[in-house]
Amino acid sequence: MATGFPPLSSDIASFALSALILTAYHLYMGLRAWRDPNHTVQAVNRQARRAWVQGVITHNRDILAVQTLRNSMMAAIFLASTSVLLIIGVLTLSGQGDKLGSAWHALNIIGATSTELWQTKLILLLFDLLVAFFSFAMAIRLFNHVGYLINAAADGAGFRANPEFVAIHLNRAGDYYSIGMRAYYFTVPLMFWLFGPHFLLAATVGLVVLLYRTDRAPRA
Repeated sequence: MATGFPPLSSDIASFALSALILTAYHLYMGLRAWRDPNHTVQAVNRQARRAWVQGVITHNRDILAVQTLRNSMMAAIFLASTSVLLIIGVLTLSGQGDKLGSAWHALNIIGATSTELWQTKLILLLFDLLVAFFSFAMAIRLFNHVGYLINAAADGAGFRANPEFVAIHLNRAGDYYSIGMRAYYFTVPLMFWLFGPHFLLAATVGLVVLLYRTDRAPRA
């Protein structure tokens, strides 16, 4: 180390700066969405889901509702299953830190290489994947509920659900799905952190650039 900056401090500072960049980005996008509801894809999708529920109920499009909800559930199931496999992989990797440490730290020029820090990184990665799993599981649960509610709202056989009530449940499912995807995206900087704190910062900046391009709703 040419400088007197401790390696552990480099990792802590890089992680704090990465979290600050991601937090500032989401606060900025939230402010833009508050000013302009059509600025982000997420806000537009919430409006589209509400309109979809109203159209399905009004025109009795039962088959369309079943097919659309089935596709959404299958996507969430696939991503939840993938997160479980990744969790197993991280748990397997956590038991081999002493064997793989030298290979993973080959490009780590400014960060610490202690086994304790390595395990901390894997715990954060594991927590992120657990958030993804539970988010997709909650999305599956809500998509399943919407399948019953939307048909009850259309048929009204002794029970008639309010279309707005159905839309709220569908948008909650969509929000959980988005949280799961965000958790997936955040695994990229955390994985690069295993190679060194400078890779963490580079991956965070690249992720923010990518998210900014995909979060903005296209202008018709």
